[in-house]
Amino acid sequence: MNSDLFAPENMTKPATEPGMTLENAKSIKYAVNGECYARQGAMIAFRGNLQFEVKGQGVGKFLKRAFTGEGLALMSVRGQGEAWFAHEAANCFVISLDQGDAITINGRNVLCFDTTLEYEIKVVKGAGMVGGGLFNSVFTGHGRLGVICEGNPIIIPVSPQSPVYVDTDAVVGWSAHLETSVHRSQSFGSMLRGGSGEAVQLMLQGDGFVIVRPSEAKPVQPAAH
Repeated sequence: MNSDLFAPENMTKPATEPGMTLENAKSIKYAVNGECYARQGAMIAFRGNLQFEVKGQGVGKFLKRAFTGEGLALMSVRGQGEAWFAHEAANCFVISLDQGDAITINGRNVLCFDTTLEYEIKVVKGAGMVGGGLFNSVFTGHGRLGVICEGNPIIIPVSPQSPVYVDTDAVVGWSAHLETSVHRSQSFGSMLRGGSGEAVQLMLQGDGFVIVRPSEAKPVQPAAH
């Protein structure tokens, strides 16, 4: 059987060591030898002796999203084998953290991570409940974190002299030590039709970086009753 479908770049290769690697731009392969955590429903394939367990709010926590009140549940993957993770063909990236590193990631952008990482769900300081994506997770420790981004991410440096203002629906993550606050730009909102829209942004100050995606979050449709 012949087809471009079977090109070498589309064929998976055996894992050379435990842990996560990029399978391609849209998926992450995790060679499990023990346990890892992943976004519930993100597994697209696996092989080997693996067990999947949904983590409840009391045990595995929820990576919460503000405003909508939704929770992004985690699942644990245990055993020995290989699992592939992806989400709606979003671009995938692997972040390696060393001891002392800390990064804040929006829950909707978390795909999978090592159990050696510590994570804590926090409400973004100064943000209250305005806008979306203001419940973020702070990752610390030593290990790897798989994140997703709709489109190609934009990394913007933040300095004490140049704070950065970001749309809360577009922000992916930032250096955990940056200071956050809400910035209200009434004049900007008035330029939009009906005077509504992006009148509130998240302001980040300090020395670090912020990651944004080139699109806003899709609106969540209310549940039918």
